[in-house]
Amino acid sequence: MRTPPRWRSVLAPAAMAAALAAAALASTGSALADDHAPPHAPSPAHPAPAHGPQPAHPAKPDHPAKPGQPVQPAKPEYPGKPDQPEQPAHPAKPEHPVKPEQPVKPEYPAKPAQPEKPAYPAKPEQPAKPAYPEKPAKPAYPAKPAYSAKPATPEQPSKPAYPAKPAKPEYPSKPAYPAKPAKPEQPSKPAYPAKPEQPSKPAYPAKPAKPEQPSKPAYPAKPAKPEQPSKPAYPAKPSKPEQPSKPAYPAKPAKPEQPSKPAYPAKPSKPEQPSKPAYPAKPSKPEQPAKPAYPSKPAKPAKPDHPTKPAKPEHPTKPVKPEHPSKPAHPSKPEHPSKPAHPDKPSKGEHKGKGGHDGHDE
Repeated sequence: MRTPPRWRSVLAPAAMAAALAAAALASTGSALADDHAPPHAPSPAHPAPAHGPQPAHPAKPDHPAKPGQPVQPAKPEYPGKPDQPEQPAHPAKPEHPVKPEQPVKPEYPAKPAQPEKPAYPAKPEQPAKPAYPEKPAKPAYPAKPAYSAKPATPEQPSKPAYPAKPAKPEYPSKPAYPAKPAKPEQPSKPAYPAKPEQPSKPAYPAKPAKPEQPSKPAYPAKPAKPEQPSKPAYPAKPSKPEQPSKPAYPAKPAKPEQPSKPAYPAKPSKPEQPSKPAYPAKPSKPEQPAKPAYPSKPAKPAKPDHPTKPAKPEHPTKPVKPEHPSKPAHPSKPEHPSKPAHPDKPSKGEHKGKGGHDGHDE
C-alpha cells in the first residue's frame, strides 16, 4: 500500500525523532550501568510543518467513442401463399316437413271438494319475561396525547429522458440459390451366390430295451379294530304345551269403484318423408401391379450319420426281501362296570348351578 505525499512529509520527522529517542535511551542505559547518574531528559520532538494548499488533481481523460454498428443486410421477401382452389358448392338441404297440429286435450272431470280442516285450538298466553337489571356506566378513558406532525417528504428529482434509438438499416436481399444437379442412377445389386449343399445327418441308433423291474411284495393285512361300546339312549323330551289360537281378523270393507278414464283420441298418421337423392357413383380404383414371385429357397442338405454308441452293461438284479412276520391281534378291552350313585352327592345331570337353578342335561 502506498502512502500519499501529504502523510509522507509528516511521517519522516516523526520517524527521525523516534530513532533519536531510541539512541538516547541506549546511551543513558549504558551510562547508568557504569556511573549510576540521573538520566537526561529526552529532547522534544520537532513540530510538524504546516503545509500549504495542495494542487488540484488532473482531469481524467474522456472515454473513447464506441464504434458504430455494422450495416446489416436486408431480409429477403418471402413468397406469397398459392391461391386456394375454389370449393364446390354444398347441395341444397331438403325442406323440413310440416309438423302436424297437436290434438285437442279432452276435458277431465272436476275433482271433488276436500272437506274443511278443523280449526286448531288457540295457544295459551306466555308469561312476560322479567326486565334485565341496568348495567353500570363505563368509566371515561383519559384523552390520548396529540402526535407531532410528520415532516414533509422532499421532492425527488425527475429522471432524464432516454435518448431515442437509431433506426435500423435495411438488410440486403439474399441471392437466389443455384439449382442442385440431379443424382446419378445407382447400379443394380448383383445376385447372391447359391449356398453350398450341407451333408446329410446320420440316423440315430436304436435305444436298448429297459430291464424288467422286480414285482413288489404284498403288504400284510391290517388287524380288525375292536368294537366300541354303544352309547346309552337319550331320555325323551317333554312335549310342549299347546298354544292358544289367534282370533280371526275382522273383514276389510270393500273398495269403492274408481271412475273409468276417458279414451285418448287417435294419433294422426305421419306424412311421407321425401326420399334422399342418390349419391354419385365413386370412380373405380386403378388396378395394382402384381407382386413379383419370391426366389425359391435351396433344399437343406441331409445331416451326417452319428457314430454308434457302445451298449451299456446290464445292471444286477436286486435280491428279494424276506417277508415280515404278521403281528398278533390285540386283545379286546374289558367293559368298565357301572358304578352306583353316591347317596350324599347328586348324580351326573342332577346338580344345581351357581344361581340355584336346576342344571341342564348333558
